[in-house]
Amino acid sequence: MSDLHKNTQPVAAQAPIINRLVVVGLGLIGGSFAKGLRSSGLCREVVGVDLDAPSRVQAVELGVVDRCEADLATACIGADVIQLAVPILAMERLLAELAKLDLGNAVLTDVGSAKGNVVRAAREAFGAMPARFVPGHPIAGSEQSGVEAANAALFRRHKVILTPLDETDAQAVALVEQLWRALGADVEQMQVDHHDQVLAATSHLPHLLAFGLVDSLAKRSENLEIFRYAAGGFRDFTRIAGSDPVMWHDIFLANREAVLHNLDLFRDDLDALRAAVDAGDGHQLLGVFTRARVAREHFSKILARRAYVDAMHSNNLIFLAQPGGNVNGRIRVPGDKSISHRSIMLGSLAEGVTEVEGFLEGEDALATLQAFRDMGVVIEGPDHGRVTIHGVGLHGLQAPPGPIYLGNSGTSMRLLSGLLAAQTFDTTLTGDESLSKRPMNRVAKPLRAMGALIDAAPEGRPPLTVRGGRRLGGMTYEMPMASAQVKSCLLLAGLYAAGSTTVIEPAPTRDHTERMLRGFGYPVTVEGNSATVESGHKLTGTHIEVPADISSAAFFLVAASIAENSELVLEHVGVNPTRTGVIDILKLMGGDITLENEREVGGEPVADIRVRSAKLKGIDIPEDLVPLAIDEFPVLFIAATCAEGRTVLRGAEELRVKESDRIQVMADGLLTLGVEVEPTPDGIIIEGGSMGGGEVYAHGDHRIAMAFSVASLRATAPIKIHDCANVATSFPNFLALAGKVGMRVTEEGKS
Repeated sequence: MSDLHKNTQPVAAQAPIINRLVVVGLGLIGGSFAKGLRSSGLCREVVGVDLDAPSRVQAVELGVVDRCEADLATACIGADVIQLAVPILAMERLLAELAKLDLGNAVLTDVGSAKGNVVRAAREAFGAMPARFVPGHPIAGSEQSGVEAANAALFRRHKVILTPLDETDAQAVALVEQLWRALGADVEQMQVDHHDQVLAATSHLPHLLAFGLVDSLAKRSENLEIFRYAAGGFRDFTRIAGSDPVMWHDIFLANREAVLHNLDLFRDDLDALRAAVDAGDGHQLLGVFTRARVAREHFSKILARRAYVDAMHSNNLIFLAQPGGNVNGRIRVPGDKSISHRSIMLGSLAEGVTEVEGFLEGEDALATLQAFRDMGVVIEGPDHGRVTIHGVGLHGLQAPPGPIYLGNSGTSMRLLSGLLAAQTFDTTLTGDESLSKRPMNRVAKPLRAMGALIDAAPEGRPPLTVRGGRRLGGMTYEMPMASAQVKSCLLLAGLYAAGSTTVIEPAPTRDHTERMLRGFGYPVTVEGNSATVESGHKLTGTHIEVPADISSAAFFLVAASIAENSELVLEHVGVNPTRTGVIDILKLMGGDITLENEREVGGEPVADIRVRSAKLKGIDIPEDLVPLAIDEFPVLFIAATCAEGRTVLRGAEELRVKESDRIQVMADGLLTLGVEVEPTPDGIIIEGGSMGGGEVYAHGDHRIAMAFSVASLRATAPIKIHDCANVATSFPNFLALAGKVGMRVTEEGKS
């Protein structure tokens, strides 16, 4: 049993919000609900109802309820909330009894795992679904059962799903949600049918398979040998076959339609797996095994990181940056994210095998990798940055089994939109809350002009549904704003479009897509600020070595430039000329930066970068360098603050629609530190000079948090940086590398 289930500390007492809570059924779930809310102080009285007399006595003795009744009608007199915690197949009888009573304004709710069955039973009993009935289902449990196992902390950090209907009273929903949140639960809402399908797949089907497998093996004459030599994997998988048979009998009957649907899907997959074994099809088997293994790891990491980030946001993860220090040594920052994304995309569409080294195992790049696994591509790894992609060719992608989840990766969504616009199947692209706020019209509009059919939420925001079976036509597109993602999206769509596709930029942007296409043997014509592809060619598998990301290196380039007596070498950094705007701008400001050991790796220029302390001066940043340093401006604002004189940035309105409004957020923080700064619609004006300390807010933007960490090197007092959790998902070893070279930044509460 987990420590969480052992924790029986009561929840913190609060002011009462209801007079009487009635809990019908005092098993583990009902008893824990009653005990937790009694401890919380939110209910003046908690009344239990149970048919078992010893359980009623125990419930009072153990402090689970204030009093207990055998008679339902007596217990429900004056009830404000009635929680139904009886077995699913007993629910019909219970609801029929409740329908005979005068319940006044009482709110009804339940804990059953098959909501469709509960809703049907309630409608039959009451003649219609009661408006103040809020169906619910806590995803929590324990190996123990009965009222003696009641645990006030059982639901902490567990999900509770509410499934209100259109006619459900909003105030009733809010009250039930408040009660669950008081127990520490994470409450979500879901449609009834969707809930039952999800639970059928994630809980009911695995239990059915475990029961069936153990029963099948136990019936054979050699069963003793089977169980004697069973390894840990068998025991782990079949552990759930030790669950309560009666309870699961009820669940399978109550949710049989959803269970059958998922069982049929699994049977089809099992038949395909059997056929692969029978045919000796190793490629098919490898595809299944790699998808299964890495999908489990990928989504587990996403959930773990999301839980970490959510917890850190709720606790306001704070960086404490102590003033002063210098920066020295040799380090290598993580691999380039842009190249990692594109290596997966083009490797999947190539014919043959592509080997990738130095792949960035960050959440965004892993989202792209998982997307192509979902579309039938066999991908091995990542394992210490090594990935092996078994390409399927330009026309080999398969329809994903459902929506493709891309987390917070805008790059994945924009580039995939171009690729998917020409496929034969429909695809829905979704993301997290942050990505769902970011506009996608910049890619959707030109793709529609090529013949694509793309549906989006209001204002062009995700989710995006890209309709398949469309014939795309090539075109010449003059981009209104320089954007490597838009350019790459259209070039990838152009691989499938009739004729040629030309993209003309108002200013140069990163050209990783053009370089990598050539590396895969696909011809690309580049003339000035235009790039052109024609359909009809193929991509051939190759070897890619991903260099260190200059966007991550930028924080240390500025750090070593502004800190006295500093000299730092950043190893194996990608120095693609469309990405070196940060170096060019720092040099114009007087930075002492040299490139050493210059070489080309997989079509990308790479170098070690040596940077020394320098006396920086303010400049008017040339507008032609803005697209080449668009991601690096937060930390460049710190360089401008430490420079002598005024720095002016124009033509950077794109900064206002990044993970945050980076112009305004940086301006607010710099003002707090005593810097003279003026934000403008498309840029900022910074008067260089001294910088104090204070409390600044990153607003969940990892680059803002890291930029203010660098600022501490020249601050005269500590800087407290709020809302830094997302640094862990984008640059997880930032604090470790910062400490290694001499910066004094730590998480609050850690030395």
